[in-house]
Amino acid sequence: MKYRVLTVNREFGSGGGRIAQTIAGWLSWKLLDRDIIDAIAYAAHVDKNVVKHYDEHVDSWLRRLNQQAMRGAALAAGLELGEDSVFDAEEMVKITQKIVEQAWAEGNCVIVGRGAQCVLQHKPDVFHAFVYAPLKERILRLRDRLEKGANVEQRLRTVDEERAKYLQQYFGKNWCNMHLYDLMISSREDEDSTARVILNAMNGQ
Repeated sequence: MKYRVLTVNREFGSGGGRIAQTIAGWLSWKLLDRDIIDAIAYAAHVDKNVVKHYDEHVDSWLRRLNQQAMRGAALAAGLELGEDSVFDAEEMVKITQKIVEQAWAEGNCVIVGRGAQCVLQHKPDVFHAFVYAPLKERILRLRDRLEKGANVEQRLRTVDEERAKYLQQYFGKNWCNMHLYDLMISSREDEDSTARVILNAMNGQ
């Protein structure tokens, strides 16, 4: 099977976002992660901070494209909202699904989180990976990333709970359900090594 799209879901602090970025770089594919916020804000005519409030995770997709390409992608996907439309969590999910489906149609992309493993579950040319790591490893990684004085363990629990809740509420799926993924892998050893294993699995190696 030749895969055209990779979805990466991740525990907070597992390095899943950076692993997705690494794979996208190796393959010269688009990375759909934090900048999906920009696309949704443009399509819905709302402030980015409003979109962040509803986002499954505030972490990049269209930033690597220029502004014109971002607008073109939003319009091509039919994402413009009418003047009387109300932007809320439900609308956010609908727009996100359209962006994910449009990304799949175009191919050659890595999509991080946001229920993509559910939206594209029955597409045979999509590979789904879930990245996790031991709690101690995640705490160590996040101490360098989060603001000084942050309660790292509490932040870990909160973000992971929100991601799990998002999937349950809008897709009726358990976030850690092994049947949603082609590969569930620990990034304990090294993020680059984990990225290599995922890529090899995609290539049937």
